[in-house]
Amino acid sequence: MIPTASVFLTVPETAALLRTTPKAVYALAERGQLPGLVRLGRRVLVRRAVLLKALDESVAPSPS
Repeated sequence: MIPTASVFLTVPETAALLRTTPKAVYALAERGQLPGLVRLGRRVLVRRAVLLKALDESVAPSPS
């Protein structure tokens, strides 16, 4: 379950939101393809608002 009040998402929370695996999230982070990525030492966090905005902007409109 993803806490709605948190500013940052952990890798497992990000994976749940993206419906993928933590391993895939780490791969996206390594390739620089994860919006809102923050590294604190070895810890990987994702800014929730930035990721959600990027996902919202990447949604293709439905065909009419």
